[in-house]
Amino acid sequence: MTEKRVLGEFHNIINENNTWRIGGFPLQDGSFWEYREPNAVVISRNGMLYVRAPLSRSHDHVQILDNAKHMYYSKEPVIVPEDGKISFELSIKANTKDTTPGDLYDGYVSINLLDFTTGAALDFFTNAEQYSSVYGILPFPGVDVPDTDQTKYFCMFKESTDHFKTDDFNLYKITYDQHNDEVIFYINDHEVRRETNVPVKLNQFTVALGIMTEKDLTANGSVSVHGQTVIGEWSPVTITTEEE
Repeated sequence: MTEKRVLGEFHNIINENNTWRIGGFPLQDGSFWEYREPNAVVISRNGMLYVRAPLSRSHDHVQILDNAKHMYYSKEPVIVPEDGKISFELSIKANTKDTTPGDLYDGYVSINLLDFTTGAALDFFTNAEQYSSVYGILPFPGVDVPDTDQTKYFCMFKESTDHFKTDDFNLYKITYDQHNDEVIFYINDHEVRRETNVPVKLNQFTVALGIMTEKDLTANGSVSVHGQTVIGEWSPVTITTEEE
């Protein structure tokens, strides 16, 4: 049995409606770290989401809090079918201003599938020139990551320009097959990566649309912000479940 649903409704996103909310994590002191750039311009038009964010926020001590700058989470997680497949597909266009030439991780646009029951992250990161597929199990604040006989925490990036249209919209798709413990990444209907032997069964995904950096913290703290601007455009996300 195959079912489809669409995650969109961007016209109410600034009011944190029943579909989306600002992303972030609760901190040990009881406060909440928001992925919200104060000078971001947010537009919903023709069913699409547009965000232009001059980057200003950083965190000197926690890498995951430093990476995402402006991000929306789906209000409700999407449940993974048992013994089935689930796919997430959308179009993204990305542009940047004053980022370091040739450095994707100095500022990019993202689609993130985050399982806060296992720490899993399945992502695409993109700018106007290239993309990276991302597969990891991460130490998200407050998430109890299951122990396995393999490396507990990891994040594997794979940069590419294969099948990519520069300065344009590209179609991204991520499929998770729980029965076969596989993740498959597609761009413009071409398979570009397949990861097998996923070490834990993933249970649900919070869908995240983000503007991010990925710069390692230094002994002096964050180095992720230096006046750059990132512009992202996202279509609604089509979610397809296939149950046997």
